[in-house]
Amino acid sequence: MMDLLEFPAPSRASFVSRVASRLGRAVRGLPPSVIVGSLILLFWIACALFGDRVVPYDPYAEDFLATLTPPDAAHWFGTDHLGRDVLSRIIVGSRDILLVAPLATLGGVAAGTVIGLVLGYFDGLVDAIGARLLDTLMAFPFIVLVTMTLVALGPSNLTVILVIAIAYAPLVARTVRAAVREQREREYVSAARLGGENAFAIMVLEILPNVRETILIELVTRLGYAFFSIATLSFLGLGIQPPSADWGLAVADGYGFLTGGKWWVVVFNSAAIVSLVMATNLIAQGIGAFENVER
Repeated sequence: MMDLLEFPAPSRASFVSRVASRLGRAVRGLPPSVIVGSLILLFWIACALFGDRVVPYDPYAEDFLATLTPPDAAHWFGTDHLGRDVLSRIIVGSRDILLVAPLATLGGVAAGTVIGLVLGYFDGLVDAIGARLLDTLMAFPFIVLVTMTLVALGPSNLTVILVIAIAYAPLVARTVRAAVREQREREYVSAARLGGENAFAIMVLEILPNVRETILIELVTRLGYAFFSIATLSFLGLGIQPPSADWGLAVADGYGFLTGGKWWVVVFNSAAIVSLVMATNLIAQGIGAFENVER
């Protein structure tokens, strides 16, 4: 029997180096905007997951002797009207928005994709009625529709997720419908019909893979809108509720102190919101440009 020692198992170091090499090649093939946006997004995800372990202060601890302290060596981003460290609250405050926004976006994109597939594939009465319903739903201003619904149902994280998902579904459906209508005229769809495949199989197995880029761009773009929408609703008192350290709530709390020159609470929390929206926009633009080059 051949000595097994002649075939040593690959070392852990060589395995890690191969993985690192493959990741490096993959990263080099990505547009710079995707890399920058992903790094920003990964930073906030790390804050959401591990922020409570690295914050310099307890984000919920009140210190009435240090209220609205400007940024200094002790509190890099200053303190709020209750003496809470702004930097610590921004780090921990990423948790709720990074939970609610992706869930709402996934729900809206999933529902919109299903609706868009059906309307785009079936022509005639189904598409005509569905298209008119989508136009009717999109005629309502987004923030008005969401605000009215949240006032009626009451604010909570679950309600925000459901309402934003329902509001985004028609927008995604319209985009997916247009992409599916273009694909259904292709030869591969005609061949699938001649091969005896039913409508469900053609939509899911044939057309869906060919519109995945459109769906992915919609997913990332809507995620950026969801970040901004949730922050806006929290600012209005209809989104994420206290005692969360949510950024929109912090902007609402600090807004009244701007006239007194106490700018740091609003500015730093607003910058966090902008960074998330900018990150998703960079990723979406990069994916779109990359797909155009590939074609």
